[in-house]
Amino acid sequence: MHTPAGFVPSHVLPAPLPGTALAFAFCDVRILVNGDEASPAIPTQDELAAAGVDGVRHYLGALSGAPCVAIVLPNTFVAPPGFRLAGLRALFFRVPEPLVAIAGRAFQVVEWDRTHRYCGRCGTPTHDKLNERAKECPACGYVAYPRVSPAMMALVTRGREMLLARSHRFPTGMYSALAGFVEPGETIEDCIRREVKEEVGVDVGTLTYFASQSWSFPHSLMIAYTATWAGGDIRIDDAEIAEARWFHVDDLPKLPMSVSIARRLIDATAARLRTA
Repeated sequence: MHTPAGFVPSHVLPAPLPGTALAFAFCDVRILVNGDEASPAIPTQDELAAAGVDGVRHYLGALSGAPCVAIVLPNTFVAPPGFRLAGLRALFFRVPEPLVAIAGRAFQVVEWDRTHRYCGRCGTPTHDKLNERAKECPACGYVAYPRVSPAMMALVTRGREMLLARSHRFPTGMYSALAGFVEPGETIEDCIRREVKEEVGVDVGTLTYFASQSWSFPHSLMIAYTATWAGGDIRIDDAEIAEARWFHVDDLPKLPMSVSIARRLIDATAARLRTA
């Protein structure tokens, strides 16, 4: 998910917050929406207030002039009549893409608020830092920013073939590019070479940057590359990978949804290989 056009980020909550502000309210990992299941909608601040819904607020910024706020709901929250709680993925292709992107941003802020209520150094309750989006410990001064976890994605190519793999959690028949989190002390390039070798047993040569994407499940930054095969046969890590295969560019399997960077990476690479 990318920052949508027309979105101006900010952490300073307007006073007063307009009733027309879009309210991205989360109970744990689920977002509060109104509308029917086929057409969910992001409620406004006025709509939540009329239903008696309240919680800790974090300002996100304005989307084409419309203020956007993330709201932390208690874990005991029960959706009032006319509202329901839905998984973030349920918004894909049902809500305009800019709102899905803001919802992903809101979830990361809410998750950070929920998991940083106490100082990780001394255990003192934290408070919001005034001049930036951060939690500050009043006792020891420790500052905690929203967590972002960098992760590599690598699509390995060999001639007109692409190496795709299935995670154990994937739907039946679906394959994607390889992915893994960066470890302390690693560069993205180090991570790609290590993860590809660990997961499927092959070596890679030239690495070419493709694009990046914020992926709010729960706080990843996906950094995608293509990589050329440099040697080795497929030997999967059974704990991480259910199956991995070389696929010809004209005979690809079921792929991830188009909203993901994995699909964009595969589609763009396939188009390039077909004209090479």
